[in-house]
Amino acid sequence: MSVFQLGNGLRVIDLTKELDPATESRRCHLFRFNTGGPIPDFHTIMDLTSHLGTHVECPYHHNDNWTDVQGLPITTFMGRAIYVDITHMAPNEKIKGEDLNKACGDRIKEGDIVILDSQYKLPPFTPVSNTPGDKRLFICKETAEWLKEKKVKCVGFGDGVSIESNNTDVSAFHDVLMEVNVVFLEVLKNLEELKTDTFFMSYTPLPIKGLDSCPIRAYAIEGIAEFSN
Repeated sequence: MSVFQLGNGLRVIDLTKELDPATESRRCHLFRFNTGGPIPDFHTIMDLTSHLGTHVECPYHHNDNWTDVQGLPITTFMGRAIYVDITHMAPNEKIKGEDLNKACGDRIKEGDIVILDSQYKLPPFTPVSNTPGDKRLFICKETAEWLKEKKVKCVGFGDGVSIESNNTDVSAFHDVLMEVNVVFLEVLKNLEELKTDTFFMSYTPLPIKGLDSCPIRAYAIEGIAEFSN
């Protein structure tokens, strides 16, 4: 279940990939133990990669001199989100500025979270990535420059946009945006459950100094007036 009701008319959508250590391909191990004593007291050692499941990537991911997870204000990880479903492009085209102008119009404001998606959906980071069956749209430097000009604070990706197409485009996309403290949201799920394209969103990481990225619980809340238009 990914959709919940909260309070008077608010709708909460869980946008997070569920993780199972038994099947997860990325590093995900749990070690449960009893600390001892007369009362059972179980703790768990978590052996995880920072890029596990649905995760937020921070600038330190691409440069030792850029900001780590702990160094960013908590408001980086919440705010007004815009879901952008790009429907006019052909398979495997690079998303350019004119494409974003057409798909977004004048909706994007400074400080927004922008989630890019298309109809060419394929789960990322799987054996079928970058095969002939992978029709997802591509990001590139020009995509990043448009988003930088709009002064967004976060870019997220649905399954219809590739974030692993080729090193040149992906690296340039990261560098242009992360240099100005824009963060990324990868492996978002349940976007099809959204009933509106404008909503409040949160995806807060653990404030660990020296951490480049972090698995998070991402969720949308529809119906909060201030974040709905």
